[in-house]
Amino acid sequence: MKSKKALLKKSQLYLILNRDSSSLKDLDFFQGQPGIVQLRDKLADAKQIFNLALKLSKFYRKTNTLFIVNNDPILALLSLADGVHLGQEDLALKAARCILGKDKLIGISCSNLKQALKAQNDGADYLGIGPIYKSPLKPRSKAIGLKVLRQLKKRIKIPYFAIGNINENNLTEILATQARRIAVSRAVLKTTHPKLTLKLLMERLK
Repeated sequence: MKSKKALLKKSQLYLILNRDSSSLKDLDFFQGQPGIVQLRDKLADAKQIFNLALKLSKFYRKTNTLFIVNNDPILALLSLADGVHLGQEDLALKAARCILGKDKLIGISCSNLKQALKAQNDGADYLGIGPIYKSPLKPRSKAIGLKVLRQLKKRIKIPYFAIGNINENNLTEILATQARRIAVSRAVLKTTHPKLTLKLLMERLK
């Protein structure tokens, strides 16, 4: 059985599969490439999301890629996912931990140092920090820029992933803050050769 905490610590690239940007039949689920894959679907009905979560969970259980579902701890539990990712307006971390137990991973979206410290103190396993740049996936969210990433360096001890319209063109700016983990979606899934793009991003992170 794979160690979730060990795989999380090694993970540098977190891929978010959005319904509007992924063609799962063609992508072969990116076997063996990203450290973490998250299913984020705001459009499908509950049955469709559950069936896809089950399929992805079964696929990734045989790999060293962690599978996370978005927003829903119950879905994470029933689909046998490795964990759940929660936003600031979702179920409280402690409540999600009661549902999932200590062995599942829980990630929290944060946009400032205060939120990041609280999530860390509450027992989050990892953080998503952003949106660093304005993102079309979350048009109502204000970009926070690079300052927060610099603030996290000595204060946050758990893994954190910079997120928010990060791509090959601005990755150098992210790395300059000494952040070494990123979460992406469109930067990979909207390209002509998504697997190659993913590989190139991972090589730059190393």
